[in-house]
Amino acid sequence: MSIDIDLRDSMLKATPNLRAFAISLTNNVDRADDLVQETLMRAIANIDRFQPGTNMQAWLFTILRNLFHSEYRKRRREVEDADGKYAAALSVQPDQLPHLDFEDLQKALARLPHDQREALLLVGASGFSYEQAAEICGCAVGTIKSRVNRARNRLAELMHFTDMEEDLGPDRVTLSVMHAVA
Repeated sequence: MSIDIDLRDSMLKATPNLRAFAISLTNNVDRADDLVQETLMRAIANIDRFQPGTNMQAWLFTILRNLFHSEYRKRRREVEDADGKYAAALSVQPDQLPHLDFEDLQKALARLPHDQREALLLVGASGFSYEQAAEICGCAVGTIKSRVNRARNRLAELMHFTDMEEDLGPDRVTLSVMHAVA
């Protein structure tokens, strides 16, 4: 992209003032130089938006100021971690555990008798009421309630659940974090 010589000269003429303004905003010479460079790059990329006959320096200062404020808003949300200690302390739960739990559930469901699995899936997974499930299966409501209860108990047994709240609730690590925060 070629730029008009007069525009280029007015941009170069404004550069020392841009740098001084950037230093006053950032209090850091290196960041100020980066800001001036980014300003000039944006100005060149958008030179078609500059209206000839208007003040080039004012246009460049506006670009610099907007860049500074955008960067400031972005940096305000960032955490300074120069030595990497904060990042080293972070950990992420492995994401394969829910998948493995789901596979275990599928295998346990497959081991249930058909009538119990059907009742449990209608009431538990599909959200039908006991009455609706009984109508779908063509049996009494009490029969569906009994099948669901037996299916839940057998499922817990197959999946080796002893204490439902502990086994189905948050794991120990998550609980310790929740109690530390509270």
